[in-house]
Amino acid sequence: MIMANTKNFSVFRFDLFKKKVAIVTGGGTGIGKAISTELLYLGCKVVIASRKEEQLLKAAEEMKNTLREKSPDVISIVCNIRKEEEVKNLVQATLAKYGRIDFLINNGGGQFLCPVGDLTTKGWDAVIETNLKVQAVYDKWMKDNGGVIINILIDFERGLPLAAHSGAARSGLDNLTKSLAIEWASNGIRINAVAPGSSIYSETAAKNYPINIYDMVKENIPSKRLGVPEEKSSPVCFLLSPGASFITGETFHVDAGGRLYSPLLWKIPASSDLCHKSPERGREDLPRPLSDR
Repeated sequence: MIMANTKNFSVFRFDLFKKKVAIVTGGGTGIGKAISTELLYLGCKVVIASRKEEQLLKAAEEMKNTLREKSPDVISIVCNIRKEEEVKNLVQATLAKYGRIDFLINNGGGQFLCPVGDLTTKGWDAVIETNLKVQAVYDKWMKDNGGVIINILIDFERGLPLAAHSGAARSGLDNLTKSLAIEWASNGIRINAVAPGSSIYSETAAKNYPINIYDMVKENIPSKRLGVPEEKSSPVCFLLSPGASFITGETFHVDAGGRLYSPLLWKIPASSDLCHKSPERGREDLPRPLSDR
């Protein structure tokens, strides 16, 4: 796994989110963990949530150690986002602790590889329910106080064979992002989505998939390399920032152009000098890596 190895974790001003409070679902692993770490570096108070308490506690401790010079304020709350009472408890506990919720990063989700013909109703419902819940924070805080919501999607525009259930859920969340951007505009809420391609490497996902999808997709990425979670967290932080104050209802793609590339029309050679080297060779090979900025 590629880890940051210096004291710099963001391209943004270190106190950009001072006094802000964020909830990051799925904040203990992968992209969610990278987002949480960058938010903490930028002065934000962060609540990370997921189903697995041991994983959350480990992640929170790691963030505190990694950013110890900044005395990061991070807490973890166990929450299965498919269970309404646990979601309500997450929101209420955050408000009890910090008195506000400025940001919601709706990252917690689930997908697994399965052809639709083999998919059970339970499996379908699990993914749909996990990926389509954002209302609790609105009801308890943002309705009257405003805020920013970021929904984490996936590249579903050309279909998602073997994960049609996840593609359907994320497509629904994309449409919900657009709809709520209008419905909630008068409440001072901005809501956008960030869609990574399957080219963003996640150690957690790699362990869960029965096949090596990353080797399968890498050759069809124009940059001829995989992305890392830190390359997803910076776009999220931008959309949360005042720099994006006039952006809402949009889906921001972070896929190195993967959704646009078809080798049927244009072949990018793997040896091209314009292609970035693979991160497997070390973070020093990444274009402007987060840890070296």
